[in-house]
Amino acid sequence: MELNTIRDAFDRVAKKQKLSCSKTQEVIDQIIQEIEKALEKILSAHDPESELDYKTVLSDIRTTLKDIAPLSQLEGTQKELNIALSKYSKLLEKSFNSDISKAYRNVDFDVHTVNQIIAGHFYRQGLFDMGDCFISEAEEPESAAAMKSPFLEMNQILEAIKSRDLGPALNWAANNSEKLKQHGSDLVLRLHSMQFLEILQKGSTDEALKYARSHLTAFSSNHMAELQKLMGCLLWAGKLDRAPYSALLSPTNWDKLAEELTRQFCNLLGHSYESPLSVTVAAGVQGLPSLLKFMNVMAGKKLEWQSMKQLPVPVELDKEFQFHSIFVCPVSKEQSTEDNPPMLMSCGHVLCKQSIMKMSKNSTKSFKCPYCPSDIDAEQCRQLHF
Repeated sequence: MELNTIRDAFDRVAKKQKLSCSKTQEVIDQIIQEIEKALEKILSAHDPESELDYKTVLSDIRTTLKDIAPLSQLEGTQKELNIALSKYSKLLEKSFNSDISKAYRNVDFDVHTVNQIIAGHFYRQGLFDMGDCFISEAEEPESAAAMKSPFLEMNQILEAIKSRDLGPALNWAANNSEKLKQHGSDLVLRLHSMQFLEILQKGSTDEALKYARSHLTAFSSNHMAELQKLMGCLLWAGKLDRAPYSALLSPTNWDKLAEELTRQFCNLLGHSYESPLSVTVAAGVQGLPSLLKFMNVMAGKKLEWQSMKQLPVPVELDKEFQFHSIFVCPVSKEQSTEDNPPMLMSCGHVLCKQSIMKMSKNSTKSFKCPYCPSDIDAEQCRQLHF
C-alpha cells in the first residue's frame, strides 16, 4: 500500500476544500454587503425630504444579486471538490481492506499481561481515571494498580515542567543521580543548566552566579564547553535574546528536556520509553497489508495459516520496530532459530548449525568455508548469541 499516494490525494482534497470554503465566504460577504446597502437606503426613506421608493430599492437589489450569481460562482469550486472527494474515496477503497479479520490468528494471550499493558498505557499518558476504570472493569487484582504510582509522579513532574517549574524534576533527579550517572545520562546537568538560565532571565545575575557555583561546578571536568556557554550568558543579562547563545532559550529545549526526563524515568522503572501498546499497534498497522495480501493468496488454506509457527512471507517494518538481531544463513538462506543457531567458525565467518552439520557430514570430516579457503573443523565452531 502506497501511503504517499493516499497522503497526496488527501492533501488535494484539503486544498480544494479550503478553496471552496474561501470562495463561499467571499460570495456570502458580497451578498451581505449589498443587503446592508439596501437597508441603509430603505431606512433613509424615513427622511421627509427623501422620496425614495421601496420598490425601486428591492428591484435594484434583486438585479444586483442576479448579477452576482452566487450559485454560478460556487458551482466551479464545489465541482472540483466533489471530483477530488470521489477520487479519494475510490483510492481508499482500493488501498484499504475493510475486512482485516482474515489476517487474524487464534493465539492464546496471557489476559493478565495484556490488561497490564493496556492499563500501563493509560497511566503513561496521564489518563489515570481511565486506567483505574479499566482495571476495575477487567477485574484485575489490586497489585495491577501498583504501576499507577510511578507514572503519577512522572506526570506531575512533566506538568510542572510545562509551567516552567523545575523544582519537582530537580528533586527527582537528585534522588536518582547515581542511577542516572550509571546509565550515562546528563539529565542532572541539563536540568541545572535550564534552572540557571531561568534565574538569569529574571535579571538576577548574582543569584544565577551563586546557583552556578553551587550546582554546576561539579560538571566542569567533563562538560567544560557547555559550562563556558552558560557563563558567557552572564555577560548578556537582561538581553539574552540577543546573545550569541540565544539558542539556549528556544522553547524546543523545554520539550527536549521533558522528553529526556520521560525517557530516563521509564528507563529507571525498567520500562521502554515508548508505550508497548503504541508500538504494537503501529507495527501491526505496517505489517497488516502484507498479511492481508498473503491471506488473499491462501484463501482456501485457513487451517494451514492457523497452524504456522512463523510467517512464510517477509514483513518489512521500519527500523524502530526491529528490536532483535536477525541472522540468515548465507548457505541455506534460512533464518536462525533456537534449534538452528548461528555458529562462528575458526575463520571468523558465520553459518547456521544445520549448514555446518551437512557440510561436515555430522562433524565426521573437515570442510572448506564457502567464503574463504580455510579448512573448518565443525567441533571448533562456537554458537553466537545476539
